[in-house]
Amino acid sequence: MNTEGADSRNSSASLRKALALLAVVSEQPGSAEGLSLGELTRVSGLNKSTLLRLAAPLLEESLLERDHETGRFRLGHGCLRLGQSYLDGLDVRTVANSELRTLMRSTASTCHLVVLSGQDVVYLDKVEDEATVRMASRVGATMPAYCTAVGKAMLAYSNEEVVSSVLAGDLLPLTDRTITDPDLLRAEFAAIRRRGYSIDDRENEPEVRCVAAPIFGNDDHVVAAVSVSSLSSRMTAKRVREVGPMAAETSLRISSKLGSRRATARLAELGLASA
Repeated sequence: MNTEGADSRNSSASLRKALALLAVVSEQPGSAEGLSLGELTRVSGLNKSTLLRLAAPLLEESLLERDHETGRFRLGHGCLRLGQSYLDGLDVRTVANSELRTLMRSTASTCHLVVLSGQDVVYLDKVEDEATVRMASRVGATMPAYCTAVGKAMLAYSNEEVVSSVLAGDLLPLTDRTITDPDLLRAEFAAIRRRGYSIDDRENEPEVRCVAAPIFGNDDHVVAAVSVSSLSSRMTAKRVREVGPMAAETSLRISSKLGSRRATARLAELGLASA
């Protein structure tokens, strides 16, 4: 009999059960106050002796805590330590790249990852389908925030200090469709929040339409935006309504990978698996 193989399988099974136990504690309503031993056995389907055996190493590593007075279990500070180590290692460009490429293939259009810097946006990444029309944008370039889809997507979720600073600047018309009225831009920001994505309808370049959606970090503050750009002859009004939700879903997936709870919750509401 191969006892080594049996021990390995038993260890793997125990590890899976222990991880499932952590998930149960984190996902149950009222988990901040903790769950009693009886509640954990009921929800997890484990008997008390098995549950206590699995909990022992989790308690030792502070992944679980047990209140000395009530005996209730809750997540321990070790989870925070692991989570922070994960978040510290995240880079938005690295995290977003695979999702950006998937979006590019789905839309057959150029996709960008952009951050806000003062009153401008800065292009961090660009992926394009070389079989279609190529965009003139380049990584490292800057553009005014108020007249780009990415800029408007980020401003729609920025604090008032940031928004006021941008709207107080020189809102020059880059095309005959550029919105330069601060009140109209604020109304546009409200519309973006309602539909989940922004639109640049030839406001930055005369023959280009873009849609964009905001990306949120682990503190649920906007940190970047993702966009889809194409010539207006290809990105028709109908196509905008199709691509907009695709960009919004991509931004939610990237945000979820970055640790955004609002994005993960929104994906769940839409019935979509989180990243």
